[in-house]
Amino acid sequence: MVPNPLSPLRALVLGGALLASLPALAAPVELAGVTLQDRATVGGSPLVLNGAGVRYKAVFQVYTAGLYLTAKATTTEGVLGTAGPKRITITMLRDIDATELGKLFSRGIEDNMDRAAFSKLIPGVLRMSQIFAAHKKLNKGDTFTVDWLPGTGTVLTVRGQVEGEPFKEPEFYDALLRIWLGPKPADWQLKDALLGVGKKQP
Repeated sequence: MVPNPLSPLRALVLGGALLASLPALAAPVELAGVTLQDRATVGGSPLVLNGAGVRYKAVFQVYTAGLYLTAKATTTEGVLGTAGPKRITITMLRDIDATELGKLFSRGIEDNMDRAAFSKLIPGVLRMSQIFAAHKKLNKGDTFTVDWLPGTGTVLTVRGQVEGEPFKEPEFYDALLRIWLGPKPADWQLKDALLGVGKKQP
């Protein structure tokens, strides 16, 4: 009989080292009753949940937002510079006038860009506003995603339905991200949450 070369203690130590070397298992995130998966696949590429949070207006919860990237980033510059597909997913926490939401997004883009850069994106901003206006109302529980697909553009999906042709300009998706991550974000606490640097929100 050949003796076991590893003592029980040594086997335990090696086993612990092996477990420590494995990546930590991620888990879905639940915010305000909405579950955001820790991973997503966009354009055939696996993405990880960079951060997630709740958009507040005064004391009211408006929507949850989750940011998915190919690799985690903790700064706005890092997010914008990350290669590959990206996704923002929004789930409404209350009924809201879709036209008003589209206007708020347009204003958020304008507030976080210089005038010359914004003027080049006006056609895309107007088209996005028209898409939201066509829906008239977004109800509590409705979800939409805004994906960046290299070589294709920005794809807006509302309630599981792709809306029109992609927005081709890379600058358009970066401008959308600045609504939440720019110098004048929609919600500072949400900005930190999406960057994974804020406290966990309820």
